[in-house]
Amino acid sequence: MTETPTPDNLATALRLAADTLRGAPADADWSRPAGTLGWSCWETVEHLADDLLAYAAQLGPARPPRDRYVPFVSTREAPGAPNSFVRAEPGAGTAGLVEVLEASGGLMVAIARTASPDARAYHPWGLADPTGFVAMSLVELLVHLHDVTQGLDLPWNPPADICRRTLTRLFPDIPTVDAAPWPILLWATGRAPLPGHPQRTTWRWHADVPA
Repeated sequence: MTETPTPDNLATALRLAADTLRGAPADADWSRPAGTLGWSCWETVEHLADDLLAYAAQLGPARPPRDRYVPFVSTREAPGAPNSFVRAEPGAGTAGLVEVLEASGGLMVAIARTASPDARAYHPWGLADPTGFVAMSLVELLVHLHDVTQGLDLPWNPPADICRRTLTRLFPDIPTVDAAPWPILLWATGRAPLPGHPQRTTWRWHADVPA
């Protein structure tokens, strides 16, 4: 049986992410760009929290929508900023920002643990089951932590098994290469090249339940 990501995998990755962000120096500049993104490190963590809560919301209704998102109101605080319905109170500082991330991620973990395996819900890249939403949450968490830690100059090297499970569920078309799962995931999401494979300029995952 093919190994796919679990809610426990997401809980582990969330704990590691929060610990990493809390390790930033007190004088770290969270207004710096997150890696190659056009968003700041602060905005990127807010976006990540928004993604995790939005994925939980998709699985939350008794009859999850199959052709649209649950209709929360999302707004942009400035042109080019993330479109989001989750915001962290600036006065709470980066400790509050990380707490918002943990809260959103914790809700996604809880929903994934209790959702019926037969549940299906909308994503633009495929009608997904709970395992698919866990995998999508992991891509967002792992890759956006890469972006943020680049901006804050922090180390980030997530567990190989979690990366491998995520790739297995969402990226069935990845090439066979002699590389660890984490560099492959960075390549799959357009963050880095692989030997013999140029850096991707466009990419997507496949959220549909495998046949």
